[in-house]
Amino acid sequence: MTDTFVATIDQGTTSSRCIVFDRNGAIVAVDQREHRQIFPRPGWVEHDAAEIWSTVRAVVAGALDRAGLTADRISALGITNQRETTVLWERSTGRPVHHAIVWQDTRTAGLCTELGGADGQDRFRETTGLPLASYFSGPKAAWLLAEIPGLRERAEAGEIAFGTMDSWLIWNLTGGTEGGVHVTDVTNASRTLLMDLRTLDWDPEILAEMRIPRAMLPEIRSSSEVYGRAVGPLAGVPVAAALGDQQAAVFGQACYEPGTAKNTYGTGSFLLLNTGERPVPSKNGLITTVGYRIGERAPVYCLEGSIAITGALVQWFRDQLGIIRDAAEIETLAASVDDNGGAYVVPAFSGLYAPYWRADARGVITGLTRYVTKAHLARAVLEATSWQTREVVDAMYEDSGVRITTLKVDGGMTANRLLMQHQADVLGVPVIRPQVSETTCLGAAYAAGLATGVWSGTDELTTHWRKEAEWTPAMAPETRDREYANWRRAVERSFGWEEPAG
Repeated sequence: MTDTFVATIDQGTTSSRCIVFDRNGAIVAVDQREHRQIFPRPGWVEHDAAEIWSTVRAVVAGALDRAGLTADRISALGITNQRETTVLWERSTGRPVHHAIVWQDTRTAGLCTELGGADGQDRFRETTGLPLASYFSGPKAAWLLAEIPGLRERAEAGEIAFGTMDSWLIWNLTGGTEGGVHVTDVTNASRTLLMDLRTLDWDPEILAEMRIPRAMLPEIRSSSEVYGRAVGPLAGVPVAAALGDQQAAVFGQACYEPGTAKNTYGTGSFLLLNTGERPVPSKNGLITTVGYRIGERAPVYCLEGSIAITGALVQWFRDQLGIIRDAAEIETLAASVDDNGGAYVVPAFSGLYAPYWRADARGVITGLTRYVTKAHLARAVLEATSWQTREVVDAMYEDSGVRITTLKVDGGMTANRLLMQHQADVLGVPVIRPQVSETTCLGAAYAAGLATGVWSGTDELTTHWRKEAEWTPAMAPETRDREYANWRRAVERSFGWEEPAG
């Protein structure tokens, strides 16, 4: 079975790609294309779902071509996706009724405040594991139903379908208007603010509160099972897995035992800690989420710290400020100085997520003096990612009592050695990068392969994981404590800049 191949579609925030893996989890071929970022108003972020579907078809064809393979050589297809981004479409035509509302979008902050009432952000936390925040899908769907004339009535009549990007892709991949399957998996459903974490079903009381018709919702399935068979370039291939991107990275990083953790550094950063077969409630600003579910087995839960802006801060430094021409240049610039010169950058561009959940926060740069150069700012930009991660790790310990002894890392920013060293320094634990850095896609491939018999189980998958690089702490504890205190003071300065929308 050495010639067995599994494909993954990774529908991300800025691009879509398809990766083909062999049975050993090695990459055979990759194709990737970006899609537009649409900013209608400050704080609003949208995608064109039809454009995304077009790019997905293109990257699937491109990856097969690069691999020299046809669909009959692909044993299974997995899906991984940006999670909370929300699309509503017409079942009869397949046309989206509006641009997809992206996870970063803050237009529903006022609606969330209204829904919280006297209970505030925690109103639905016991049921869903989530705070009421503009991050999640349910309020985005509620906003669309309220704002588009006649849409709610059409949704109640069963004419409209709701989904995160996994649902949109699976529906189109399996036939669309010609019998497409309307499903989501438990990981994506757990990000909607609409699913009961224990029953793994849509909660009727929350649906009623948000005035969301159940008729528009997909069926919730496990993360690893055959949902249907593809048409088009992958005709006949079993569509056999779906996981939100961060949960897919947990699976690809072989975090199968309680207490194991990973951090993915992308547009934002997302640190997940496996807590086993029980959901651990958070009292420290974390999210309780489903990590994965394999077939009919018990679900595995995670605590998650979601950080909105990490890699996107480097993009801002490059594109909006023009200080660097290429993202990779920031490491060289930052390494030209020994420290941040007293400057701190808090990237609360769309509020702060874990552990604060402050929609009123906005980005600030503090500690500026005439001594500070662009190199010090470059270092402060990188360090913002490390410090935000440190805050999440501290919150995880408070909630779970589990001290992380190592941190597995993945994502584009792990190529930045200066950042990875600083991350190890501020956490005080080793930071480990695997040989296969595309752990998000690999996790979805693993889940699809488990559903179709390519791999026997997680024990076999664990043997595939290999260390590629490791960074060990080198910062003096007193320096770490002083810098962390300064960071926390800088974060406080970001609060209270934006009034919630009415």
